[in-house]
Amino acid sequence: MRPYLPPNVEYLAVDGYYAKAGFVSGAVDLKLHVISKLRCDANLQFLYMGEQKRRGRPRKYAGKVDLSDLSRFTFVETVSPNVNLYTAVVFHVSLKRSIRVVYLVDQRSTRVRTCLLFSTDVGQDPVQIYHYYKLRFQIEFIFRDAKQFTGLEDCQARDAQKLAFHFNASFTALNLARLDALQQHSGLAPFVFSMASVKRRMLNQHLLERFICNLDLDPSQIKSHPNYSSLCNYGIIAA
Repeated sequence: MRPYLPPNVEYLAVDGYYAKAGFVSGAVDLKLHVISKLRCDANLQFLYMGEQKRRGRPRKYAGKVDLSDLSRFTFVETVSPNVNLYTAVVFHVSLKRSIRVVYLVDQRSTRVRTCLLFSTDVGQDPVQIYHYYKLRFQIEFIFRDAKQFTGLEDCQARDAQKLAFHFNASFTALNLARLDALQQHSGLAPFVFSMASVKRRMLNQHLLERFICNLDLDPSQIKSHPNYSSLCNYGIIAA
């Protein structure tokens, strides 16, 4: 897919499953820097930055990375309340390359939670790495909603063209629903989208239309009533 991407695309944010030497090396060969997630027990080594001896093999490493000791990491900033971001340039033994790691420490609860991200671009801004991977995670919600509500997995065709049409139709329906919800959103409250609420609202509107039609009611009088929107939103959820 690299030839189809714009030339200015430099970073590829992927799931932690793809943090393997073969995939990372292949992506870097295509001039794409990989941003992904590592296990907290990943085999990492600090790079030796001190003075080298005159004789013998130059020293490359300065000890194994211990994430319980952050004294050799650089504190960058607090990205959200009680979530601190640390960074360092280290050597990944399995990937066989130097990487920039971003270590997030979440102290918002009694149990401290951590997350270890990395980028093959050692000069990249660590906060940018955090934001790029955070944006990538939104893809998971798109696939979840498409599977649960717009029939992404319901196609029984085998032809590649028919499958592509079905997948595009499923994601298009989801994106149009999200766009409609975004256009109707107003106020200072953050935008929260729920496909379950969209389907519930459409079902309620359909039922009201059936009641109006079968009972021979005046639709303009009912739809102009202040409680009509409350009936349409009956049973929706926040997210």
